[in-house]
Amino acid sequence: MDFSEAYSDRCSAVGLAAREGNVKMLRKLIKQGYSVDVADNRGWMPIHEAAARNSSACLRVLVRAAPSEDYINSKTFEGNCPLHLSACHGSLDSVRVLLEAGADPNEVNTEATTTLFLAVQNGHADIVKFLLQHGANVKGPHTFSGWNSLHQASFQGCTEIMKILLEKGASKECKDDFGITPLFVAAQYGKLESLRLLISHGADVNSQAKDRATPLLIAVQEGHTECVELLLANGADPNLYCNEENWQLPIHAAAEMGRKKLLQLLIPITDRICDKSKDKVSPVYSAVYGGNKECLEMLLKEGYSPDAQECLNFDCRSPMCMVFHKEIFSVHDGALNFILEFTNWKRLPPAVEQDLSEYKEKFSWTPKSHFACIPSLSHLCRLEIRSILRSERLRSDRFIRELPLPACLQDYLLYLDVLRVNALPEAEDYLGQREEGAPSTCHSRAEDAARRDAGNSDAR
Repeated sequence: MDFSEAYSDRCSAVGLAAREGNVKMLRKLIKQGYSVDVADNRGWMPIHEAAARNSSACLRVLVRAAPSEDYINSKTFEGNCPLHLSACHGSLDSVRVLLEAGADPNEVNTEATTTLFLAVQNGHADIVKFLLQHGANVKGPHTFSGWNSLHQASFQGCTEIMKILLEKGASKECKDDFGITPLFVAAQYGKLESLRLLISHGADVNSQAKDRATPLLIAVQEGHTECVELLLANGADPNLYCNEENWQLPIHAAAEMGRKKLLQLLIPITDRICDKSKDKVSPVYSAVYGGNKECLEMLLKEGYSPDAQECLNFDCRSPMCMVFHKEIFSVHDGALNFILEFTNWKRLPPAVEQDLSEYKEKFSWTPKSHFACIPSLSHLCRLEIRSILRSERLRSDRFIRELPLPACLQDYLLYLDVLRVNALPEAEDYLGQREEGAPSTCHSRAEDAARRDAGNSDAR
């Protein structure tokens, strides 16, 4: 048997008459001595049937025939009393009959839900006003989780009911068990008019939930542009950290969720301390984590560094490390290309250099475009050594040949690999002369190659 469904053969004759709203039959059955407190398979008595039917006439008959004072507040198996059902179904006359008969306006069901909350939830503004006039507690909480009627009205965007509640003393700063305020709810669900009303009544735009999330963060995360603009215009702080580790800001949510318009709005007003500072997290990480190439490009073009701080939150040394970390994240080709484009290849950042080196050893995959422009680590070493040899005399092949280095490294410093790639016969001539101990004949070619390659490196 489904105890949430009504069965006709489980309902008393009086209950059936009340369910049908048949006042004449109801009076007849009561006069003949039929009981008014026989419950069906759901725990419903005739008074519940009349309340759900919105039959105020049947309710009056049943109230007069009540076997006890407790009958007016009798509950179903779900803990709903007749007043819950009348408020839910929107019959102001039925609510009036029950309250005049002594029904408790603050009775709760098994989910700790009040009559007032049900009236708000179902959009019955007239019943909300009437309940408040007859002792309903406006401050709540009105549900098991601490969510109250103002939370619900804000969620539904029902400003008419919100105004009634606020006029009757509902707290605009009331919080549920998670520390969430009605304003937070409006920001989360994009209820612009609810948000505007609460702000006009002085609600705190920088209130933080128990996890320290702010209305601004959640509005950015959900992509409610107008709500974000309204919050910022009324003092919402884009630099208020929104988690216990003191690193997450609204800009991180925008970058991760791909909210390009909001990211553009937040970049100029966000403190750059998050970019490379220790114990912070660059929004570049968030863009890579979310796989949002356009947001990543926007951040890099606005000056955020591809060589961000080590990020323990993501177990990464750098954003490039995150791109490469295939065990946890998928490899985003576009993200890598943007990072490569904005990296200064004259002097690789240490973390980036390490990431490239480790990745090359671990995987065979190669990015599409920018790796063609990346100097090899051995070439970077060559440039570094030659930069130490400051004068033109010391850069000569004769001096390099006198360095205490293996012949292969001397060849490398003299750019013989470049000469070979360009198919210059002087390279082979020179090697033959070196083996015979003859003087060099390709000094100028090597120096030309060095100058040309140094120039190309600068251009990169």
